[in-house]
Amino acid sequence: MRHNNKNNHLGRKAGHRSALLSNMAASLIEHKRIETTLAKARALRRYVEPLITKSKDDTTHSRRVVFSHLQNKEAVSELFREVAPKVAERAGGYTRIIKLGNRLGDAAEMALIELVDFNELYVKEKAGADAKKTRRSRRSSGGAKKAAEKPAAEAKAEEGGDAPAAEGGEEAKAE
Repeated sequence: MRHNNKNNHLGRKAGHRSALLSNMAASLIEHKRIETTLAKARALRRYVEPLITKSKDDTTHSRRVVFSHLQNKEAVSELFREVAPKVAERAGGYTRIIKLGNRLGDAAEMALIELVDFNELYVKEKAGADAKKTRRSRRSSGGAKKAAEKPAAEAKAEEGGDAPAAEGGEEAKAE
């Protein structure tokens, strides 16, 4: 029975599984996104998120701990140099898993796992976040009515410019 045993063995022995997760974590850190099976992506998320949290504190001890898991100098330096400053204010949830469908060969569920702050499609603009937001009352103070009337007045002005031609056309029809 597997009481209180939460890790997915992925059909591998312990040494093979740790090497697999180490290599996948290094690839994820270097490339910012990788495509893999859904089970491996979920196991990788549990493996790499504590390492990213550890990288926020740039000390010799934390570098050694992360290196003992990754065994890749380039990935460790990339993690501490580029990834950690970007996720410094994030409290957790550094990765996103996106399901892609089934693989053609064996119908395995495929997924894309990526670092959240490195996808430009989902990252909010800093300038928009710094813009001052005003609270607006639900009561009408007249300002909303004026704003609503202004586009209507502009629309009438545009129609008014065309109105003489339209009136001339109507007069021509009447005659």
